[in-house]
Amino acid sequence: MKQLLVSGGRRLHGEVHIQGAKNSVLPILAATVLHDGISVLEGCPHLSDVETAVQILHELGAKTSWQGHTLTVDAAGLSRCAIPEALMRQMRSSVIFLGALLARFGEAELFCPGGCELGPRPIDLHLRALGELGTEISVEGGAIRARAKKLRGAELTLDIPSVGATENAILAATAAEGVTVIRNAAREPEIVDLQRFLRSLGVRIRGGGSSSVTIEGLAALHEGHHRVMPDRIVAATYLAAGAACGGEIRLVGAEEKRLLTVLAPLRAAGCGIECDKEGITLRREAPLLAVPPIRTAVYPGFPTDAQAVMMAALLKSRGTTVFVENIFENRYRHVDELTRMGADIRVEGRVAVVYGVEKLCGADLRCTDLRGGAALAVAALSAEGESALHEIHHIERGYEDLAGDLNALGAAVRRVI
Repeated sequence: MKQLLVSGGRRLHGEVHIQGAKNSVLPILAATVLHDGISVLEGCPHLSDVETAVQILHELGAKTSWQGHTLTVDAAGLSRCAIPEALMRQMRSSVIFLGALLARFGEAELFCPGGCELGPRPIDLHLRALGELGTEISVEGGAIRARAKKLRGAELTLDIPSVGATENAILAATAAEGVTVIRNAAREPEIVDLQRFLRSLGVRIRGGGSSSVTIEGLAALHEGHHRVMPDRIVAATYLAAGAACGGEIRLVGAEEKRLLTVLAPLRAAGCGIECDKEGITLRREAPLLAVPPIRTAVYPGFPTDAQAVMMAALLKSRGTTVFVENIFENRYRHVDELTRMGADIRVEGRVAVVYGVEKLCGADLRCTDLRGGAALAVAALSAEGESALHEIHHIERGYEDLAGDLNALGAAVRRVI
């Protein structure tokens, strides 16, 4: 059974390059289905979720090849529009293939997706948006069957700015007759990155990063070439590690404009942060201070994916910090594991109160989900003694080489099988 062994208590010093973004590359991989030819993705991270997406592409009839961190997809031979349930269950982002397959074939068959168990995340918004574009959809026994004789442009208004629903609607709209306008669209940087890739294919799209996205359908597509944006949540994780352990770290490729709500509480906690066009440097010498309440929100608010690692960074801060989780109902699953290390955290509903403690102690820890697992690694770095992190397959869904990156920053982490 794979695990990470973390020897805590070391200050961090060093430099690391930030990998390509998981939440960007997955919808982009789905988007390669749109064009019956070549797509070249640079800066593509080697992740288990990416491997699942590649397996899905193979199942559909595409060919892929790797050269370092460049992934080439040849979708000319796509001949199938159904994804097996076993692959769908491996990651939630697999549902994004629905809109892409509809655009390519006018039909799709897949199953309700899996992924981290973070509470209810219904895909009804996805299905409703696709329905308004002219898709007939049936759901039975977990199987989703979608058919569209002709996709038609429409004005869509999402009930909430769902990232997945925005992405699915965008992908389907590329093959819709006329113009589609998506209102109350998600504004995440990963939506902007998807738009950049689609433009490289020849799609006429504008408005990514705003609440209104416009797509002109039926554009002639051609070979696409794109570099995946840096992963802002991986950057947030390493910033949290630097804050928890002290020292000075440099994150090459980390982008200030996409991390403003993460950098603000770190500065309030007493970290010195310098940003330039090449990356972000964090220094921490004095003990951390508690910070004003941290409330997760849709972008540009504080990201729910960074909540757990920020909590881990503040476990030994002086004072009390309140976290309010507004996105997912079940995103405090890491708390029980953190308390095994000596953390003092009280949870009631969507609120978690962190009372700073003098020290943390190494422990045997179970990763419950992707970001919760990363939080355990951050906490273990600042604990006394050694911690063993089990079920690290969760972490490997989103971090290409967590041990290697942390070791480059001066940590002592071993991945054992």
